[in-house]
Amino acid sequence: MGCPSGSPFLKENLEMTKYTHLFQPLKVGKTEIKNRIFMPPISTNLADKGYVTEELIQHYGARAKGGVGLIVTEVVTVEPTYIYLPGDMSIHDDTFIEGWTKLFAEIHKYGCKMLPQLFHPAYMAFPIPGTPQLIAPSNVGPYYAKAAPRAVTKEELKVIIRQFGEAAYRVKQAGGDGVEIHAAHAHGLLGGFLTPLYNKRCDEYGGDINGRLRLTLEVIEEVRKTCGDDFIIQVRISGDEYSDGGLNLTDMTYVAKQLEKAGVDILHVSGGNTVKRASSMPAPGTKQGSHTDLSAYIKKQVNIPVATVGRITDAWVADEIIANELADACYIGRANLCEPEFANKVYEGREIEVRPCIGCGRCLNGIMFGKRISCTINPSFELENEDTLTEAEVKKNVLVIGGGPAGMEAAFVAKKRGHNVVLCEATAELGGALHVACVPIGKQELTKVVQFLAHRLETSGVEVRLNTPVTKEMLEGEFAGYEVIAAAGAKPNVIDAFTGFKQAVTADDILAGKAFPGRKIIIIGGGSVGCELAEYLAPLVNDRFVRNRDITVLEMAPEILMNESGSGRSVLVQRMMAKGVHIECSAKVTAVTEDTITYEQNGTEHVIADADTLVFANGYHVDPTVEEMLKAANTHYHLIGDGEKVGNLRDAITRAYEVVKNI
Repeated sequence: MGCPSGSPFLKENLEMTKYTHLFQPLKVGKTEIKNRIFMPPISTNLADKGYVTEELIQHYGARAKGGVGLIVTEVVTVEPTYIYLPGDMSIHDDTFIEGWTKLFAEIHKYGCKMLPQLFHPAYMAFPIPGTPQLIAPSNVGPYYAKAAPRAVTKEELKVIIRQFGEAAYRVKQAGGDGVEIHAAHAHGLLGGFLTPLYNKRCDEYGGDINGRLRLTLEVIEEVRKTCGDDFIIQVRISGDEYSDGGLNLTDMTYVAKQLEKAGVDILHVSGGNTVKRASSMPAPGTKQGSHTDLSAYIKKQVNIPVATVGRITDAWVADEIIANELADACYIGRANLCEPEFANKVYEGREIEVRPCIGCGRCLNGIMFGKRISCTINPSFELENEDTLTEAEVKKNVLVIGGGPAGMEAAFVAKKRGHNVVLCEATAELGGALHVACVPIGKQELTKVVQFLAHRLETSGVEVRLNTPVTKEMLEGEFAGYEVIAAAGAKPNVIDAFTGFKQAVTADDILAGKAFPGRKIIIIGGGSVGCELAEYLAPLVNDRFVRNRDITVLEMAPEILMNESGSGRSVLVQRMMAKGVHIECSAKVTAVTEDTITYEQNGTEHVIADADTLVFANGYHVDPTVEEMLKAANTHYHLIGDGEKVGNLRDAITRAYEVVKNI
């Protein structure tokens, strides 16, 4: 059995886990943290005008109960004028203390420590109507700014420094363990002052590294003076901004030493910045422990603990990082978001039960527009979720058609609510579209989703029938009276007029191994499927070798991947370009013969006469045959997943959960 909820992971119990390094306690300042699994700041938009809500308490409380040793909250603003996100947290006056007191009390019930992340958004503030001109180190703002910020004055800095100290003191009054001061990623006021990308000042707060660091040191001094020596001060830094003209490891090693001299208890070493996409929030398919080269080097230069962060989703990776002295602790963010019980489950050797984070970054999609945090694999952060579902008052017989992700989620939720559940899958294995979705570069982690969902079905007692296509006769016979949930998936779009080409196939055909393309390939569609396929088929090295494939993507829209954003999109496009994939936007295919493909672009007609494979990657459509069969059998049914509306994996799992929890 694992560590009891609410108590520390004890040294004498470490023989109970194979992750002996990860679950060693860590002394930070005068405080002992029970293990090395820390949760970094992840915006939720769950606050109410800056105030702690019951939802926030439950959100963070679930991760504390799940075994995390230390939690750093999302951004907490220290003054009222500049808002970072519509639903961010604040502690800029005493009225906020009551909510924070409740939050800290909930976290401490489980032996977890918590540090609010103190932050001034400055030139990255949300442009709420009525907000005054944004401030910055200099009149330099990010590339997406709609107006130049103004340089903050030295008199204003004195006020801001005091506000940081007052905010930290409120944290202490509320029972907090300390604070994190955010000076990383060229982000917000302190990060902006530190980086030469934004700080062009010629006074004592600019110039060389000492001038640019001065504001952060003065904030640390104020916090320590106000809160005393038994209060944790952690500073988040980028060990390298990975950007020309930005901070590098030489700079930040020096900065780390100065922070230690200033009395900082622990360093949170990240990397990159917010303007170089995919640098600070690594993309799926990139290496885990993305910034460990930085933390390892800095760790050798200081005597205080150093924590690392960056796409650490597996316990074995975190344990290796600590065992190999690359860091003293691991900030594991998205994985703890996806699986609140991450720490407890891996401690107890139950990795197969951990919801697998696939690193997609969809958790933060829409955050800038006020939307709540969400997760592709975890469909609900509500008080009633997959783990706490109440049983249905009336137990039913339920048939699930389709063993893809939506069908597997639906079957599990239905069984969890006490229904008798049968899942029928037409093919020989569960997983549905994930079997082709996991084939492209960087998509391997989708295999873990299939394993996780299938394991839950097996252990929950759902009756799974493979190689069992459901027929009208079955619905009218064996399954008469069953509540039916149809998750039969979608079909690739095929343009019939273009199928006369000598080899015309779908992207799914290639990814499933049903078709093998030639050397010169034309892909119709520059969405995620077309671009992932192009990169998958492209040569690993763009060296003009005679046997390299020549790949062209034709996209009707002004740009590829128009419906995607974030780090995943960025690295995919960068890899496509590095591999020499030809990308033609605003390009509409107008005619296809057996040997030629004609497309129009900006009023000019182009003819491709030397291609040998034409690939359809222009979307999917709902297969109507399943619903037609259900109607013909006069069955009471629900459509979910791509059987209802074509979407992404998050759409499929979330919709399945929402429909079935009410059956």
